[in-house]
Amino acid sequence: MTANSLSISQEYPHFITSKRRQLNVQIAQEEVYTFFIKIVNTMSPDDVLREFQAVFIDGLDLQYYHSIPQIYKIFLNDKEQDFCNTIKRCIYILINTWKTSRKDKYIQKLVKLFDIKNLKVKANNFPAINICKSWLENFINSKDYQEIKLFAVKHDELSKGHWTNRYTSYLLVAQSVNENNPREQQEAARKLYKQIKDKFKFELAMYIARSQSAVSSTTRYKNPSVLGDNALRLIKAIVLKKGAFSHENIANIFIKQTQGQTLEQFKSSIEKYLFFSVDNQELVKTLRQQFAEILSLWKKDYNQEIITKELFLRACNRVIDCFTTENGKEPSLLFILLLTQGHSLTLVIILLKTILISRNSRRHLEIKIAHLISYYEKYPEDECKWVINFMEIFNITFAIYAENVEYNLIKMEEDESSNPQLNLDAYRVFSQMKVDRQKRVSSDS
Repeated sequence: MTANSLSISQEYPHFITSKRRQLNVQIAQEEVYTFFIKIVNTMSPDDVLREFQAVFIDGLDLQYYHSIPQIYKIFLNDKEQDFCNTIKRCIYILINTWKTSRKDKYIQKLVKLFDIKNLKVKANNFPAINICKSWLENFINSKDYQEIKLFAVKHDELSKGHWTNRYTSYLLVAQSVNENNPREQQEAARKLYKQIKDKFKFELAMYIARSQSAVSSTTRYKNPSVLGDNALRLIKAIVLKKGAFSHENIANIFIKQTQGQTLEQFKSSIEKYLFFSVDNQELVKTLRQQFAEILSLWKKDYNQEIITKELFLRACNRVIDCFTTENGKEPSLLFILLLTQGHSLTLVIILLKTILISRNSRRHLEIKIAHLISYYEKYPEDECKWVINFMEIFNITFAIYAENVEYNLIKMEEDESSNPQLNLDAYRVFSQMKVDRQKRVSSDS
């Protein structure tokens, strides 16, 4: 700590004195937050890290003790959860500021501060020290800390380690909407989510361009999926559905046709809409029957009500639940049925069609995907190949349909068949940024 730097004891001497142990915890917490907000905006990141370490860690990682760190005295009366909430929010105050200013390396240094070797060393004659050490150790082993570590992972390391690391963006969505999280965590999660999504969109577009060029394969851009060369063929098959009978056009027709319907009529309409054009008729019959039974039981008392915007949204969210997870814990029966029989693309298209009629359901879907990832993360990658296949197809499909990049399929050579699905190699995919019509109108006026 530099000589002219602020220290928490200098800035707020009253909040750490032993005489104020009964100080209202909430007031004390706010003073701690104010302190870190101030220093992260006025001091160098290295000095901020030293202050953070001095407040929360110094004194606990030594083998010889004189007194416990002052901040712990606020919480010693059985207030471990309050301590955890305090350190968590302080961390996110720093993360959020450094994310905004692109100082990611200091987030990584912050996480490394908790790599403390001596926490398990008991301090004889100092039981209070042991309590504090156990609190910090519990925090390091908590889900909260695991979520914090997501912010320290470099983009190019997301594909390393546990297989679920590739789908970190969905876990961040869950963090961003959890009202139990501090607002700094929610905001930081939204920012990192956008960074990861934007990077995937860029890498996908570049991969498509490079993989179809005549340049040597050694210069090909990195494939952001794990589907290998099958990714390009999948992209072509997905883009092929665009045009007069595209999912988007059919979705718009569905929205118009269901205006003024009762909920009961809407349930029947959405069932037909979702399974329209699904190739495997035997599968369709089984799926439709199970889906219809589940949906028919939902809000039966409202069946004769005219469907409103709110009810439309809730119905679409319920559809998503049916095909992902109904309780936010285990996968639904329809999810398991589709994926275990090798129909990942069918499931993705059903979910896509749901989002195309209800864009506001996108966040709900991503949260459900996060729940599924959390459920399957306890299984090794070899046992989750069908889930991974679904996730990769899901990422690519939604990047093509639900993002701000437009993909088009152009025929490059003649073939004998009029059905392009028979010879996808005769086509190339081109991508370009979509123009925001609203912005274009305002700029032209």
